[in-house]
Amino acid sequence: MTGFIKRNPHWALALISIVVVSFYWLVWAEDRYVSRATVVLESPQIAQPELSFSSLLTGSKNDSDLLLLREYLLSVDMLKQVQDELDFRTHYSENGDVFASLWNAEAPIEALHEYYLKRVSVEMDEYAGVLEVRAEAYTPEFANELVALLLKAGEQHMNEMGQRLATEQVEFLESQLERLDDRLEEARSGLLAYQNEHGLVSPTATVESLNQVVATLEGELARLRAQKNALRSFSSASSAEVVRVESEIAALREQIDSERSRLAQATGDSLNRTASEYKTLELKAEFAQQTYSNALAALESTRIEAARKLKQVSVLQSPLFPEYPTSPKRLYNATVFAIVAIFLAFIASMLMLIIRDHRD
Repeated sequence: MTGFIKRNPHWALALISIVVVSFYWLVWAEDRYVSRATVVLESPQIAQPELSFSSLLTGSKNDSDLLLLREYLLSVDMLKQVQDELDFRTHYSENGDVFASLWNAEAPIEALHEYYLKRVSVEMDEYAGVLEVRAEAYTPEFANELVALLLKAGEQHMNEMGQRLATEQVEFLESQLERLDDRLEEARSGLLAYQNEHGLVSPTATVESLNQVVATLEGELARLRAQKNALRSFSSASSAEVVRVESEIAALREQIDSERSRLAQATGDSLNRTASEYKTLELKAEFAQQTYSNALAALESTRIEAARKLKQVSVLQSPLFPEYPTSPKRLYNATVFAIVAIFLAFIASMLMLIIRDHRD
């Protein structure tokens, strides 16, 4: 036996390792209780998802929210909250064997977080769209409380994250709406002041009315000119009828010139200038009204979207209160180690045989 060990020390090492490790897993390792819960994120209103090529590449919004929730539950911030409410350090440093417990109760946050990831796992089922939250502890009460805290804190975080962005958007739109309201009031006041200053409700309509008057007068002038030409064919220029027609023609010309001067002139407050200025003010008021209406609609839409961003962690399986320890998997771990040790020893034997053959 001694000769065999001298010739094959690797088999002796493998056997000793198997015995020691099996003793640890089967006898020494302390029991751990496992609590788990299965959850899904839901919104108050869920729109029908649109199937598109981009959605196939990036995944659905719900999957993205689940991944965000998973990252938060495994974050240092979550660990700090667990420490504050459940005293994570004390529980895992005062319980467990030398290899599984937290060696240093005052370990820095980086080392504590590494240990936290060994005792807490959050796995996402992409097919079902759910998260499985799992925690190991040395008492069933602590394991159950830890999982319950993770679910509560996760829901609160998702709501705060969604509402923060929605609140910022709503506040921005409200400030813009106040500014647009002031602009609309200013545009309306300017339009009313311009109407009162010129004594015209609608200069554009007045211009159209004057154009019609001028057109009517020009038509009457053309008729009188035709009548004058007809009278001259058989009456003298000094006849009473011709003089009367000429007087009417002169009066019409004077009236037409007067109306045209009201419509357009180089200087002064002509109606065309007034109508142009009024049209500019009217367009500004209409634009301010349309902009205000669009901002008001966007504000209401954003408020509705803010309500939709509320996330509720719906529990498909409530945090389990473990009745017996299920971790570590003693027989499984010991068996796997024994198989690996034997396999490595077998490889070492093959290498030694090859070396001996080459020496011979």
